[in-house]
Amino acid sequence: MGALRKWLIAGLLVIVPLVITLGVLNWIIGTLDQTLAILPGAWQPDRLLGVHIPGFGVVLTLLILLLVGAVASNFIGRKFVSWGDALVRRIPVVRSIYSSVKQVSDTVFSDSGNAFRTAVLVQWPREGVWTVAFVTGQPNGEVAAYLRDEYVSVFVPTTPNPTGGYFVLVRRSECIELDMSVDAALKYIVSMGVVAPPDLVAIEESKQTNLSHP
Repeated sequence: MGALRKWLIAGLLVIVPLVITLGVLNWIIGTLDQTLAILPGAWQPDRLLGVHIPGFGVVLTLLILLLVGAVASNFIGRKFVSWGDALVRRIPVVRSIYSSVKQVSDTVFSDSGNAFRTAVLVQWPREGVWTVAFVTGQPNGEVAAYLRDEYVSVFVPTTPNPTGGYFVLVRRSECIELDMSVDAALKYIVSMGVVAPPDLVAIEESKQTNLSHP
């Protein structure tokens, strides 16, 4: 029985990550393949090839993103984007949704944004209990006016699904900044602590030892 249990666990460790990965990839590809609906019927890959091959929507989406990015990066393109942005912001209801989404996307995806740039240790959900979180900025406006100390905006993700979580304001002095990368911190959270980040101190000491003993 012990050997059967060991084999069963070993099989689960191999199959479960594979099935979940394939399921996520299938959902992403299926979602992106819906972009093919914008093509004329005569240009549909299924009609041209006579067989359905998943994944053409991914290629089309990448081409659209590259094209839009190239246009928006030049002077004339930036003018058109600015005019369109101003137009959307004049539409009631739509402007509130658009402004919020755009502000978040600019913060997350922009090279100059500060979202998810730093992993920190914070005490959550109570004092004495620690978790890994990400600094997303600092409070301003009315919120900052009520906070007398220096605070930072922190996103505390849930595990094993880090897309959900909690937005909290924490004193900067109560945050311990980590040297680990954001990717390593996310792996640590998703794995529920199983996949520990590398010991940067040990790695640095190993490098110094190798340099001193060629």
